[in-house]
Amino acid sequence: MKIVAVANQKGGVGKTTTAVNLAAALAEQNREVLLIDLDPQANAGSALGVPSVAGKSLYTALVDGKNERSLGDYLQPTTVPHLQIITAELDLAGCEIQLAADDQRLTRLRRLLQKFREGNPAVEFVIIDCPPSLGVLMTNALAGADSVLIPLQCEYFALEGLARILEMIEWIKRVSGHESLATEGIVLTMYDARTNLSQQVVSDVRQHLGDKVFQTIIPRSIRLSEAPSHGKPITSYDPTGVGAESYRQLAKEFLRRQA
Repeated sequence: MKIVAVANQKGGVGKTTTAVNLAAALAEQNREVLLIDLDPQANAGSALGVPSVAGKSLYTALVDGKNERSLGDYLQPTTVPHLQIITAELDLAGCEIQLAADDQRLTRLRRLLQKFREGNPAVEFVIIDCPPSLGVLMTNALAGADSVLIPLQCEYFALEGLARILEMIEWIKRVSGHESLATEGIVLTMYDARTNLSQQVVSDVRQHLGDKVFQTIIPRSIRLSEAPSHGKPITSYDPTGVGAESYRQLAKEFLRRQA
């Protein structure tokens, strides 16, 4: 089981879109996937047509250190074969206050994930959709993941945001003792081939980070924007479109990197 956090503290970079559609594309490859929505806005669940249900997010499991329930108790099915989800709810935002003074706040999710890994060998990939902030929820996800996948919007401030998330990964490695945390890679999103800016961002990121940048680039697509409102991943909503093909290629490249 590999645990991948999809994270960027900057909002609007295609983070949830990437988490949902990468998970769906991996499931389409007959891989057993669990998507965990850690964003209190609960967009990942709605993008898959799975509504938030009170008590089905990880809020209680995270704030109650004596809670004996496992992650398996929170799983819900989706309409995509081989893909399950743990949805979010607004209560998750309370973790920021509830865990602020807890000495073990960084490792709450890690302990839950370790227990789940030991008891659920059928799940091959856990994809965590992080909130767009550098708070307790994101740091828990980073401290509990094996690697971090960073969606990066092809726009002007992209490199500034990238530097901050890379610094956060190094900080998490130090303070949580999780030295094996790796950068899975950077996925360039919202690419518009018609603009010089998008092309320049791609060039700059590849120059600075080399093979850490996925070859697959996710283009701007109206269909990608529409799909969540229909409660479907892009592979179901527009299966032959450019967005679906891009995420399929990303999933294949992701799998090749695991070899």
